[in-house]
Amino acid sequence: MNFEIAVEQAQMQETARRIAMEFGLEYWRRLDEAHEFPLEMWHALCSAGIAGASLPVEAGGSGSMLDLVLMLEALTENGAGLPLAQLFMLNPVFGGRAVSAFGTDAMRRDLLSGLADGSVLMSFALTEPNSGNNALDIRTRAMPHGDGWRLSGQKVWISGFDMATHLLIVARTSSPGPAARKSDGISMFLIDARRAGIKAARIAKAGTHPVSAFTLFLDEVEVRPDECIGTLDRAWPELLQLLNAERIVTAAGLVGTGRLAVSLACAYVRERRIFGAKAIGSYQGVQFPLARSAAELDGARLMNRQAAWLMDAGKPFGREANAAKFLAAEAACAACDRAMQVMGGVGYAAEFHVERLWRDARVFAIAPVPQELILSFIAVHELGLPRSH
Repeated sequence: MNFEIAVEQAQMQETARRIAMEFGLEYWRRLDEAHEFPLEMWHALCSAGIAGASLPVEAGGSGSMLDLVLMLEALTENGAGLPLAQLFMLNPVFGGRAVSAFGTDAMRRDLLSGLADGSVLMSFALTEPNSGNNALDIRTRAMPHGDGWRLSGQKVWISGFDMATHLLIVARTSSPGPAARKSDGISMFLIDARRAGIKAARIAKAGTHPVSAFTLFLDEVEVRPDECIGTLDRAWPELLQLLNAERIVTAAGLVGTGRLAVSLACAYVRERRIFGAKAIGSYQGVQFPLARSAAELDGARLMNRQAAWLMDAGKPFGREANAAKFLAAEAACAACDRAMQVMGGVGYAAEFHVERLWRDARVFAIAPVPQELILSFIAVHELGLPRSH
């Protein structure tokens, strides 16, 4: 195994690190307080070629998920945080990956360059109020109408919809018969986000404020025949590829955020003195939690890079992607909590940033897939245990 990073990848990381530090922690604190979208930084990343890094070579990217992971780690570790990781879930995965792998020639021609330069912003609509994490139980229907369809239903926790130009939406185009697989009848559509019949209601949430979340109400939304992306009625395996890629991006953002929390805590405890002349960072009771987090984050990072390498190599990567997301969420949430604890009261103050990282990380123990479902997946598919649901 070769764990060495290529010269070009190191240069990409350095560019990402430089941009993250130019914007800095105060930029993200201001956006968090104002619930403001990070458009300025996103355009800077597009100009530097980072936003489109995982796009195919013919679209100006490297075609590599590992390249994207390395840059996202550098961005989040140096201040950018998880709201930026959410944009990398939306545009490179549900935009670039979906279009390059499953889109029509027209979609690739019309959208890939815009995904790279920032003129196209994606949102993704899968989750529904009644189905939760059971994506096979979605109720949104695409009913045949003329030579296209009409979409009706409800979606929830749809990130970035207010800024999106395009929407990748999952719906049922048919119901599976008695002998069919539950996944039969699932299709994906790529439409413009301001289509008539779509109404949105903002969801108030605890963290990741720069990227808002919405409930979408779909009422007879017109869909053209050329807006079906992937295989009609048989898009479930294609959707899983996108969801597993999303796990990799999520894990990269979590690893970087956890390392940032540890770094902020270390900087504080090196200088903080109480109960005597020694800095509190010299006490093992302070050192050990931070060292434990550093080790846990290293483990998650290695698993995630393996998942990204497997994806780039065209090999199965679902197990590794899910395991990486599990490990990264556990490690990042713990790192943010431990950082806050060793910093004491200032860790809870907004001006020291850790409380924001703590709020933002917590949701990714729930989404895009909860930790419990990953454990269930591993139990059944790796350990050979009977299904629990």
